[in-house]
Amino acid sequence: MTPSHVPECIFHTRQRNEALAGENPYEWKDLHTRDIFGGKRVVLFALPGAFTPACSESHVPGYERLHDQIIAQGVDAVICLAVNDAFVMFQWAKALGIVKVQMLPDGNGDFTRQMGMLVQRQSQGMGLRSWRYSMLVEDGEIMQLFAEPGLRDNPPGVPLQRSSAEVMLEYLQGRA
Repeated sequence: MTPSHVPECIFHTRQRNEALAGENPYEWKDLHTRDIFGGKRVVLFALPGAFTPACSESHVPGYERLHDQIIAQGVDAVICLAVNDAFVMFQWAKALGIVKVQMLPDGNGDFTRQMGMLVQRQSQGMGLRSWRYSMLVEDGEIMQLFAEPGLRDNPPGVPLQRSSAEVMLEYLQGRA
């Protein structure tokens, strides 16, 4: 069962610090759920993993392409979450040319587990991953969740229909 509010947890992120010199001007910054969702209207979409085909070819690029239209619906941020670490999420965004969508690492799967969306993908050698879903969150309250059908361990793949950027934008426009 999906919670009515986003779970309380800490995200271990890397943030640029201009005061740091050298090739790696980044430092660790822990963000709490309230830092991300508190007092904000956020669209978060979660997916199985960085550099995977559907995630890289369709899911993330769709949200990047429709980012401005989603923001125009009164959304403060569009966030991509995956059970990957901060380094992988950074390099994935860089490789895809993602500049508008915020990448949020759930490296330990804490948020995903509490959302009830953590699935085993051992049969593909992927370990624990997120199921594919998207949601509209207002000040921590989950207003709408679009989860792909068939939530289960070790699926042969995870569809991308209900959690797409197009579905979310249509939903937001219908609320206006």
